[in-house]
Amino acid sequence: MTSLQTRAAEVARAYAPHEHRPLRGYLVAMGAFGALTAGLAAAVRLGGRQVPERPAAADLLLLSVATHKLSRLLAKDSVTSPLRAPFTRYAEPAGSAEINEEVRDEGSEVRHGIGELILCPFCLALWVATGLTGGLVLAPRLTRLVATVLTATAVSDFLQMAYSIAKEKAE
Repeated sequence: MTSLQTRAAEVARAYAPHEHRPLRGYLVAMGAFGALTAGLAAAVRLGGRQVPERPAAADLLLLSVATHKLSRLLAKDSVTSPLRAPFTRYAEPAGSAEINEEVRDEGSEVRHGIGELILCPFCLALWVATGLTGGLVLAPRLTRLVATVLTATAVSDFLQMAYSIAKEKAE
């Protein structure tokens, strides 16, 4: 173990002496997010695209609902569980086609950090929103089309739940 690794381990123990916190995993995730953001910025600049002074309200609403849906789809949907499986373990059904999973504790701090990230729709939302926003600048028509599908699906989900609640109350 190098002196830098030893120092990092000491910092992690001092930060959370009674609980394991995968600080190195979090650093990797923050670095990856920084690289994603820098890559998007470079693509915008190299592509000669102009960043809007302020996004249109319709785009903000569209991307907000699409971000919600894609974040939940990636973090909770049973069909996307194979993407999470290397980092998580199935726990139980959660209803409405969602499942609960737990972070795998074995393995590296990076695996643990990624597991925490991909199980949290709130955490994923920043990544998804960044990607969709970058897409809005780089490929606006395609991004709006994808966001429209995700938004329509989210609205449909809420309507399905409202229908189920109304049906239960009627019975």
